[in-house]
Amino acid sequence: MNPAMLLPILLVLFAGGMIALQAPTNAILARAGGSPVLAALISFAVGTIALLVVWLASGNRPETSGFARIPWYAWMGGLYGATYVAVAAYAAPRIGLASLITIGIAGQIVVAMWIDHVGALGLPRDPISLVRLGGALLVIVGVVLVRRG
Repeated sequence: MNPAMLLPILLVLFAGGMIALQAPTNAILARAGGSPVLAALISFAVGTIALLVVWLASGNRPETSGFARIPWYAWMGGLYGATYVAVAAYAAPRIGLASLITIGIAGQIVVAMWIDHVGALGLPRDPISLVRLGGALLVIVGVVLVRRG
């Protein structure tokens, strides 16, 4: 493995673990507040404050003019994340954490393969191959096994 790839891989592994922690903690917030949407709002507010502190500490101050040139859909990332967080707060206590995570990963793989295949959102094209399709199918089989287990 390329040593330069180790840090990003470890960071993604760590972040994936944080996603597993996020759903049950947001479910606790949803129960306390009576709403998965309120739980997502609180979660995003805490995350926004944390990111603001890290950004301010970084000293990075980009030119705001760069934002005028980006496409409208570049602003939608928070909407996608908010949807997932609210759905996870609702679904985790109902279907279990392992099912939530594996079903979510299956959805991510399907959409990611489509995005790669067509080169959407400015990413390079990486056509679907039989090997990649086989890997995605194995993940979907894993979802079924986790749900039935």
